[in-house]
Amino acid sequence: MLAMFFWAFIIGGIICVIGQLLFDVAKLTPAHTLSLLVCIGAVLAGFGLYEPLIDFAGAGATIPITSFGNSLVAGAMQEAGKHGIVGVLTGMFEVTSSGISAAIIFGFIGALIFKPKG
Repeated sequence: MLAMFFWAFIIGGIICVIGQLLFDVAKLTPAHTLSLLVCIGAVLAGFGLYEPLIDFAGAGATIPITSFGNSLVAGAMQEAGKHGIVGVLTGMFEVTSSGISAAIIFGFIGALIFKPKG
């Protein structure tokens, strides 16, 4: 069990270090970094490499933003097998809709409660 926590920490940390390097070294904006990490997760999922990473690292691979790209591709591929090209579009939203909805709702509540800095 301790090994599982260790590898989750290491893999999650590596993903975060990659994001930080994109900020510091590549001088990318947060939006560019976010988009790039989502795309990396999607590409890894497309090649079938992200699921083994999740099996190995657990929450270290499911919590970072790269997992969102994995979810998009996994949903699209699953529904494409059932419904064809229409399933590609509906599958992405079917799998990720709860996460997107939660982000919108909690973001709105946070904006109501706290005073923005800008």
